[in-house]
Amino acid sequence: MKQLFSEIFQIFIGILLASIGLKMFLLPNGFLDGGVTGIAILVSELFAIDISIILLVVSIPFLALAWFTLTKRIFVKSILSIIGLAIFIHFENFSSVTDDKLLIAIFGGLFLGAGIGLTIRNGAVLDGSEILGIFINDRLGISIGKVILGFNAILFAVTALLLSVEIAMYSVLTFLVTAKIIDLMIEGFEDFVGLMIVSEASAEIEDELIRIVGTGVTLYKGARGHGKRGAQTEKDIIHTVINRIDIRRTYNLIDKIDKHAFIIEFDVNNIKGGILTKYLTKEGLKKLSPALYKQTEESEEKAT
Repeated sequence: MKQLFSEIFQIFIGILLASIGLKMFLLPNGFLDGGVTGIAILVSELFAIDISIILLVVSIPFLALAWFTLTKRIFVKSILSIIGLAIFIHFENFSSVTDDKLLIAIFGGLFLGAGIGLTIRNGAVLDGSEILGIFINDRLGISIGKVILGFNAILFAVTALLLSVEIAMYSVLTFLVTAKIIDLMIEGFEDFVGLMIVSEASAEIEDELIRIVGTGVTLYKGARGHGKRGAQTEKDIIHTVINRIDIRRTYNLIDKIDKHAFIIEFDVNNIKGGILTKYLTKEGLKKLSPALYKQTEESEEKAT
């Protein structure tokens, strides 16, 4: 129940942020975003109809797809979120804060992206284009990103024809800012990197990663393999996750121990549990590895 209240509260904040982006920046200046929101703004500009009504109407076919694509929990929360956004847009009376078109595009996209991203992170959808992407991906195997990109390319082309090329160009900028902020809200602001390390000196590298970098490691058993040094015998493979700020220090550490170590680096979007830390305290090191903690204490005593 506590988690549900937390999700509802964060969705409420997401709706508020999205409505600020629309009412303070995009709507007063006729700028569009991508997706269903962009369609609603375009129709509102062409026919002078209240955008809150259009948003609800245009969302209906996408919500119908959601019934067959998403879980019922997400479906219900998405309906309530879209209705909430329409109500906020209708009753909010914010005035435009700037006439600078570049600022409008950037900050409109920033607020809208933060709102949509926060809502998605808590299991709801504010824009139906994501639902369309999921539906087509399930049926035809086309990636969600390509579906959304194609959807918005058509929308911005129509905008250029019916409104103006300039508005379409600024709307593309708004969409790019929105998309990037959505990614940041969903994936988080921490930038983690995963490393898989294959080395003859895996034990020494493991100890140094824990003691110097201050991160946990997981060891996999490599049965055998083949590389430029010929057939490989059984060895431990190190898997670890570090903050990107530590990446150069980690590579230098590995290179110092084994210049021929095989390293695979990959992005990590989210971390939960484990002992990943930015800076491992002495107490944390003691819990992680008592032997290394003792070794570090002895080294410091000798240094003093």
